Amino acid sequence: MIVSKPETGMTADALIGDEAALQSLVASWPPGAGLALDTEFIRERTYYPKLCLVQVAAADRLALIDPLAIADPAALRGPLSDPARPKLLHAARQDIEALLPLTGVPLAPVFDTQLAAALLGFASQIGYADLVQQLLGIELAKGHARTDWARRPLSAEQLAYAADDVRYLPELAALLDERLAAADRRGWMAEESAALTDISLYRVEPAAAWRRLKGLERLQPAAQQAMRALARWREQRAMDRDLPRGWVLPDAALLEIAQARPHTREEFSKLTSVPRATADRAGGEILKLLSEQFGVPDEQIADDGARAGPEQLRQLKVLQKRLQAIAGELAIQPEVLATRRDLMALLRGERELPILSGWRRATIGEPLLAAL
Repeated sequence: MIVSKPETGMTADALIGDEAALQSLVASWPPGAGLALDTEFIRERTYYPKLCLVQVAAADRLALIDPLAIADPAALRGPLSDPARPKLLHAARQDIEALLPLTGVPLAPVFDTQLAAALLGFASQIGYADLVQQLLGIELAKGHARTDWARRPLSAEQLAYAADDVRYLPELAALLDERLAAADRRGWMAEESAALTDISLYRVEPAAAWRRLKGLERLQPAAQQAMRALARWREQRAMDRDLPRGWVLPDAALLEIAQARPHTREEFSKLTSVPRATADRAGGEILKLLSEQFGVPDEQIADDGARAGPEQLRQLKVLQKRLQAIAGELAIQPEVLATRRDLMALLRGERELPILSGWRRATIGEPLLAAL
């Protein structure tokens, strides 16, 4: 996707809070014009994000849309789903997820300025304000990152802060696109952008929830099995009740339960990281879940290789050294090319991996295979 240079003289609308104003706004966007997008949402108390504000810049017009005030914001669905309209975002995944109830499918095509910057050697998780400062020399106002965006009315300062999150996106995207072309990395960016259409990025299957956890590789096989079961239970409970995972059961509690594998209420009550309210409310369910795995000797539980042995650790260091060298040659952060999890999967013999497909295969995948 080639990003068009932005027009100058962008004007800002007041907060749009009714369907007629929204329809008028959408009608004003030229056919095929790119949309610079950002969202504000809250999810501190919920599993699913609650969309509170949508910021859009198209051509020379910037608008702030209040989905809490608009009974049916369906007028946005067409433009957001239009494959002829480029969507410009920064750190797009959370915004795409927040917009999914409206769009039904992930946004496409997307130009993510954080991804583009990472492919050019910037920090892999560089923030929007830092990127604007480094590339455009503009320092954005701070202080509203922790705003409760569901509270109304929003102040003029909050609205200005939100508007700035898209005001500079077109200029930023055009500059990064030029640099990608100069570095012959537009193809890399096209693959990264296409990957954002994978719905699994935004929907966690409870059975796969354990993959989000850290420290699993340090557990014995029986504890790993318990951890998977606990993660599946927590994810499903969080989804069903629309609660944050950590409110259902903190990660530290998952780890302690998996390691201890208590058999009785008394043993369960001695676990220090399990909140008392959780123990009272869900202790019986958790004990029943664990009981289904008792009776199988540890040696009969298949070790999936998540724990690294001495030889794997030696090989891991070899791969990490090769990764660092290639990243240095490309002037790119190593984690953009491959993660430790990728390297461990490679050592376990897995070959259906991101580092062995697309642009990464020749860039990093084949050199790592040769280093084994």
